[in-house]
This record gives sequence, structure tokens and C-alpha cells, in this order.
Amino acid sequence: MTDDRPAAFQRARSAEQREIRKQVILEAAAELLAEMPVSEVSLRELSRRVGLSKTNVVRYFETREAVFFELLNRSLAQWIEELPSELPSAGGPDAAPAETVTAALARSLARRTLLCELLSALGPELERNISTESVRTFKLAHGTLLAALADLLRQYITALTPADGRQLVSLTVVYTAGLWPFARPSAAVAEAQLDPRLAGTTVDFAERLGRTLHVMVAGLLSLG
Repeated sequence: MTDDRPAAFQRARSAEQREIRKQVILEAAAELLAEMPVSEVSLRELSRRVGLSKTNVVRYFETREAVFFELLNRSLAQWIEELPSELPSAGGPDAAPAETVTAALARSLARRTLLCELLSALGPELERNISTESVRTFKLAHGTLLAALADLLRQYITALTPADGRQLVSLTVVYTAGLWPFARPSAAVAEAQLDPRLAGTTVDFAERLGRTLHVMVAGLLSLG
């Protein structure tokens, strides 16, 4: 019997090789999420996609949830890096109104379906079959990224206090988790919504999130 697994996976002798293998596993997970919801992606299916046994995959990630934790943080870090190019002018006399910034923020997030999918699965799906240490590691790294996002957004909405910035980011995550599933309905729901009487039940994610964030920012600024 021959081993048809990729030769590149036979041994990981260095930290660099381990990182390469982790990246391949993460890319396979992202591919699977483009085909099915998080709830349907099993460790067995992920192992099959990368050509490894479950035992070998667990050497890099203890559970499928750990894979998605890592994928979420990497996706979030990439978004933060790219976000300035998608927002209007920051600070100064030419700074855009807060409403323009929140609308651009929502549109930018809507284009990142993988990130939205993972954020919407975080509470109900991912924070379950995972060890305390893995959760701690994920949340510490995740919190650092969210703090960086808050600092970035305060460059564009300068009237926000540091506490306001953290609140804006925290609720952006919560609103994304809540809105995203309704903006991606099942085939049966999408067909039913073609009925004119149900037109009001459809959710345009970018438009709804942008409006919600604008209302929230307006409230934060009025309280300040």
C-alpha cells in the first residue's frame, strides 16, 4: 500500500516547516468554509482535505475549533492592516464625518466573508470543544487585535475617547455576529423572501451594519 499524502508533510523538522504546515491546514479550512458552514466542517474532513491523518493535524491544532481560532485572528490581523486603504481621510480639517467612516467600515467588513463567518460562529460554535489554555491564548491575542482596531478607528473618528473606541469595536463584533447569519439565508428562506410581502425581512449586511454603527457612534459622542 502506498502513501498518497503530500511528501511535504512527511516530517516537520523546524519551526519554519511547522509554520508552513500550519498555514496549509489554515488554507484548507478557509477553502472548506467557502463550501459549507462552520458547523459542518469536521476535523476528519479537514484532515482529508490536507492529506493528513487526524492524529497529525492534532499535532498542530488540538481541535477543529483551535484551527478556526487561529484562522480568525489571522483574518482579523489582515483586515486591520488593509483597512486604512478602505477608509476615508483620517483626522485634520479634511476628515470625513463619522457616518461616512462607519459606512466604509461596514462595507470593508462585508467584503471579508471568511472573517464575518468566523465572528458569527465564535460564541455559539467555536468556544465549546476547546481547552482553557487554548481559549486563553486565543482571547489574549484576539483582545490585542481588537485594541489595535480601536486605536485605528479613533484616528478617523477623533472625538471618540479610548473607552468609546473599545466600545465601538466590541459592538461591531457583536453586531456582525448577529446580522451575518440573517444576511446569508438558506436557499429556502431566500426563495421565500422573493415574496413582496416579505421584502422587509431581507438583510443587506453592509447597509444595516453601517447604519447601526452610525447610531451607536452618535450615541457615544452625545454621551461624551
